[in-house]
Amino acid sequence: MLIDQYVKNSSDINILQIEEPRLPKSKSYLKIIGIPYYPYTNSQEHLNSGDIESILKQNQIFNNISLASKPQVIKVSSKSDMSIVWIDIWDVQSRTNAKMLINRCFNVGKYIATIREANMNLGVPQCKNCWKWGYATFSCRIQGFKCIKCNGPHKSENHREFRWCCKANDKINPPRLKTKKGDSYPHTFKCLNYCGNHQADLNACPFWWYRFNREWQMKKYSEICENRSKSICSEGNTAN
Repeated sequence: MLIDQYVKNSSDINILQIEEPRLPKSKSYLKIIGIPYYPYTNSQEHLNSGDIESILKQNQIFNNISLASKPQVIKVSSKSDMSIVWIDIWDVQSRTNAKMLINRCFNVGKYIATIREANMNLGVPQCKNCWKWGYATFSCRIQGFKCIKCNGPHKSENHREFRWCCKANDKINPPRLKTKKGDSYPHTFKCLNYCGNHQADLNACPFWWYRFNREWQMKKYSEICENRSKSICSEGNTAN
């Protein structure tokens, strides 16, 4: 009340730009299961945070519940057509709001979604310098940059200038033209995490699907390192 009175009586503050003062609140963390990842018939458009916000507004059990951040949507697995949705809600120390929602079900079209308790999960960070998962950009130890499209030693925005297949070459037959800005690339991309021909941050990448599962990502990196070691040993034996 004191803060509210001060704001209203101050000539230096625009009341319309100030949220209503309120007591500090804590957050509760929940997840929703049972919603399809591709909710639209005959469409490959996947569920997004905006869809979840609309769904929550349409269900009465979420009345008087405020989201603390945008919902996070991921696939259950690469071969699944279902999703897991993480939601953070404003709550009180006694977790009254969370207790009211946990284990409750609600309809999403013909599907029945269930609310479960979840731990705080900020997701696994992806370095924007080398594009590896597991640490933030400021913790990256490599010198220079890695291109997100081809794994080359240059910034991603300079890909056309440094990638050989995007540069003009008059000495080959037929001559190769320079890839101009806005043109489609004449080559496939290369994931820096060895997961296929795509950009390292594409949402089709398995690491992106499991961006809330650090254990899976670390296990996958171990498998990749092991397979690379076996490949190098095999090549060495063949050369000998």
